[in-house]
This record gives sequence, structure tokens and C-alpha cells, in this order.
Amino acid sequence: MNEHIHDDGADPVLQAQLRALPAERLPPARVWEQIAAQLPAAQSAASAPLTARRQRRRWPLRIGLGLAAGLAVLLVVPTAPPPVVQPSPLQHQADAIAQEYQQAIATLPTDTLAPDWQPTLHELDRSAASIRAAIAENPRSRYLLGQLQRTYALRLELTQQALIAAGLPS
Repeated sequence: MNEHIHDDGADPVLQAQLRALPAERLPPARVWEQIAAQLPAAQSAASAPLTARRQRRRWPLRIGLGLAAGLAVLLVVPTAPPPVVQPSPLQHQADAIAQEYQQAIATLPTDTLAPDWQPTLHELDRSAASIRAAIAENPRSRYLLGQLQRTYALRLELTQQALIAAGLPS
């Protein structure tokens, strides 16, 4: 039973054979080529979860840096003043019509009008303001200028009727 027990220095032939083996054994070149071809696929498969985690951690950093860069651009780049918009000829006409209306209303004693006329007169004033705003948005609309003239004319006519109904001179 003791025949399988080995003594470290008991077999000098075996020891000599082991010492005769080369210290390194290099595989043939084709084996290295196969190993090299498989390395990128194996590395990407092994590092995919790690890469995904790195990318997940980096996106807030990228967004933050992008926002900071955008803010820096806004603070550094001088902004040009808005262009000065010249009023159109129609807007000048609308201003002239409004001024004539204001002068005509100023000559009338509108503070003594009956209260039942006030809602209608205020509605016409709101309509005129809306038309003026529409002219500012579309300064080439002759139709709007005509509507403004008709609204002011109607407002003056109703004011005069209210004064006549109140027994005041118009």
C-alpha cells in the first residue's frame, strides 16, 4: 500500500524530464489570431453592463454641462435691441381718426348722460380699442380702418342722441 507514496526527490528521471521542458510554450500564430478575433466580442459582452452604468451616470452630467454652456452663451453674447417698428400709414390714419374722435367727445357734456346709455357707449369704446389692436397686428388692413371710422361715428351719433334725450344741446 505504500507503493503509491512519492518522495519528492525519489524519481531522478522524472525530475530530469521536468527540467528539460521549455519554460514557456507559445501556441502557433493562427491560434493567437483566433484568440485576438474573439477578444473584442468577449470584452464588449463582459463590459456592456459596466458601460451602461457609466452612461447612466454620465447623462445628468452631460445635461448639466449643456445647460451651463447655454446659460454662459446667453450671459456672454450681447443681445441686439429689438428693431424699431415704424407705424404704417394706416396706423397713422387710425391715430388721426382716434384723435379727431377724442376732440369731438371732449366738446360734448357726456358726464350728464342717462345711465341706460352707458353700457352701449362703453361697448362701442371696447370695440374701437379691439379694432385698434387688430390694426396694430395687421397694419395693411383698410377694412379695419373703415370699421374704426364706423365705430367712432356710431359712438358720436349715439352720444348726441343720448344728449338730445336728456334735453341737453349736442
